[in-house]
Amino acid sequence: MHIEFRHLRTIKAIYEEGGLAKAADSLHITQSALSHQIKGLEDQAGLELFVRRSKPMRLSPAGMKMLRLAEEVLPRVAALEEDFSGLRAGKSGRLHIAIECHACFDWLLPVLEAFRKTWPDVDLDIRPGLQFEALPALNRQDVDLVISSDPEDLPGVDFTPLFDYEPVFVCAADHPLARKPFIEAEDFVDQTLITYPVERPRLDVFSQLLNPAGVEPKAIRQVELSAVILLLVASGRGVSVLPDWVVRDVGASQSIVTKSLTEAGLTRRLYGASRAEDTAKPFMSHVLKLSRTEPLKLQRRS
Repeated sequence: MHIEFRHLRTIKAIYEEGGLAKAADSLHITQSALSHQIKGLEDQAGLELFVRRSKPMRLSPAGMKMLRLAEEVLPRVAALEEDFSGLRAGKSGRLHIAIECHACFDWLLPVLEAFRKTWPDVDLDIRPGLQFEALPALNRQDVDLVISSDPEDLPGVDFTPLFDYEPVFVCAADHPLARKPFIEAEDFVDQTLITYPVERPRLDVFSQLLNPAGVEPKAIRQVELSAVILLLVASGRGVSVLPDWVVRDVGASQSIVTKSLTEAGLTRRLYGASRAEDTAKPFMSHVLKLSRTEPLKLQRRS
């Protein structure tokens, strides 16, 4: 048998309307065309699908089997059509985000919470881009947005600037380096440096300060959470370098002190990398806009 969606809609309409005339009206076709369609379907099946001498018109056992198929398949087709409509209108889609910046969770989660309220039909997920190469994954369409501080000249990829931040030195208030006006690479020689569990090239303290100066800290301790890093620093277990937004809320605390790296300070920029054909999608534009404004909100709250 060659069963089409129109056949399933016909079976369902006749069952619900109880006769050919009303079913034809609901399907917006003539009663004659509907009769021919049923005849052709019964010829394919080699079985009668309706008990014609009954009023209202009843389905035969074979017709009931087709009705059950219609009730299973047609709602799924309707749901798919609705999904496609949302995709065409830019109201739905997929937003899988890879994060190359470990500390970005501290500001990105509020951004995504605001995004989710506006775009509930977008499939949202976060994949830490620390266990795989995030930008190649973007090109493979494994992810849709990469948060990174290292833009590259890649064909078909847009790097949208989000905001600038300052990597700052953090130590306990009673630490000897707390009295210095600014911190230089050589100050780390006899220090335990507490970092995120990230490769050195992805840590600002190494890529922007220590590696260019050829300086190696006395020891390195890796910790997952920003709050734990700050706790260890405050208790004198080591020093750290963190984005300024991580320490802004605790800047007034007497337990830690922040200092600029080098006399001029260091400035880094965070980017949202997306495939060029996706950048203008309404939900992508919105999440990029939210990502730019959230650090400003944090500043106003501090």
